Amino acid sequence: MTSSTEHVVDYGQFAARLAAPRTSRWELLSEVQREWGFEPEEWDPEDWDPELWEDDEDDEDEDDEKDEDDDEEARIDRSLPVPVALREWWTWPENTFMANARWYWTHPEMPPTLRPDPTGWGVAHEVPEGSPLLPPGGDRRVCVFMAEYQYCNEWGYPAAEAGQDDPRVLVSVGGDEGWVVQDRSVSEHLLHLALMRLPSRFGWTLAVQRDDLDRDPAALARLTAAYPDMGLLPWRELAGDVVLHGGPDLIVRHDRGIADDYVLLLTGRTEAAVREAAALLGAPCAGRDPEPPRV
Repeated sequence: MTSSTEHVVDYGQFAARLAAPRTSRWELLSEVQREWGFEPEEWDPEDWDPELWEDDEDDEDEDDEKDEDDDEEARIDRSLPVPVALREWWTWPENTFMANARWYWTHPEMPPTLRPDPTGWGVAHEVPEGSPLLPPGGDRRVCVFMAEYQYCNEWGYPAAEAGQDDPRVLVSVGGDEGWVVQDRSVSEHLLHLALMRLPSRFGWTLAVQRDDLDRDPAALARLTAAYPDMGLLPWRELAGDVVLHGGPDLIVRHDRGIADDYVLLLTGRTEAAVREAAALLGAPCAGRDPEPPRV
């Protein structure tokens, strides 16, 4: 699959697209996936059995399987509803995670599992007491629906907001904070996740390291001035603090955190879009060519 480049998509205008009213919560995600080369007929997502969300009273597995099932049940509070947005996404025919989860580098947790995890599998704790994320005396548990491959970060919604149609998404960051807001809703989070994962696989890419930027300290300011913030909250993963900036056929990932990888990742629907951003950066990209799509 390759991106459709018959027209220019200006991700510098993405914040306005994000704020615009929609007929469906997945309409913008569908648009973005198509912009990077996906067509509905190419998806064949697995149908998820609704029994995943219900307690099975007729389970007659062997003892070892029953013990495993008991452990799994201990991780789930069946009295908490699964938010409508999450249910919709799992069974949405255009769900690219279901088409190929390897593109996303995350593990699903479905049905969502509790933190703290009574089995010890999930590593995050509850929201710290006194956190401004929740009212005093509120349920401090978190329902996790996705985790980084090594469970270094986990994403979930507050158990206190499980009854909402599209609740906030929190991410575990460790330390005294414990949890911070990752996205303003489940649907925004899944759009954000796609923007973090898909362009670097299906687009042209050029990474800029910290040492590269030292060659021209003003380069970063030039780039962020030319390419507006896309309107999403910072992406917190693996010590990163990533802000997305956009331009014509281009998404720039700017990592303001302490991760050891690149500070900037230029991802373009076209090679020309990446080369234009690289020319603006100047010395940090001198003599380097964008890498072609990996798919």
